[in-house]
Amino acid sequence: MIFTISFLVTTTIYLDTVFAEDKTISNHNERDITYVAKFVCGSIMDGTGPLRPGHYNTDISITNKQLSKISFFWTVSVNDGLISHSTLMTLDHQESTGFDCRDIKKVVGLENSTSHLGGFVFITIPQNYDIANPNAVVQHSSDSINLLDVQVFFTANALDTLPHEVALEKISFYILHDDTGKIPKHMIKTTLDVTLESKLNVITDTERKVKEILSKTYDISENEFDKIELRIKNVSIGVGSMIDDHAISLSIVKPQVYLQDTE
Repeated sequence: MIFTISFLVTTTIYLDTVFAEDKTISNHNERDITYVAKFVCGSIMDGTGPLRPGHYNTDISITNKQLSKISFFWTVSVNDGLISHSTLMTLDHQESTGFDCRDIKKVVGLENSTSHLGGFVFITIPQNYDIANPNAVVQHSSDSINLLDVQVFFTANALDTLPHEVALEKISFYILHDDTGKIPKHMIKTTLDVTLESKLNVITDTERKVKEILSKTYDISENEFDKIELRIKNVSIGVGSMIDDHAISLSIVKPQVYLQDTE
């Protein structure tokens, strides 16, 4: 979902990435074309919100659809927080560029933060400024304001690592005696099995792993392990895939025309 916010621009715009010194673009008395893209970055580790726990990333792609160069500013506004200086960029015919969370965090001085960060990126095509000819006025008709192709790609993943294949071991066993009295009688001397994730190059006690599973299921304490007698019948190895708790979303941003401050 794309949110559009209308407001009067009253702050000074700095071209600190273009000129050696900060210079102000003044006399904004025309209608500028602006794309407003939502971004979500960083990680949420608990259930306090505003989103479910997970790792979030945003990628904003911009393509010049025109037959000539287009210059635009991009500005980051963090929710209830910082607003970056406006950075001027120029795209040639059919040239493209993009911003992701690394770029967004960098311009607001939060490049080392892993916490959740949300807000908007404003992509503005000035109507009265041409970097190639600063004294010229650039205007576009109202029926052809969609000069750029702006797409926002969101990703969210609840896993700390990417999905990958894991080794699984299926353990077949049977219980000879249960002096705890906690395991159901019909399970005694019956072939049972359990599947566990296997760790490579690690020596483990298979019988103890089974008892640990039984203890969690039937509330058996570690001190009662000796009261359970079981036999391992067979162990087989297989390969499975980790669950991919992953979500993606693609949004196409439409332009709006915003009236600039004439004072």
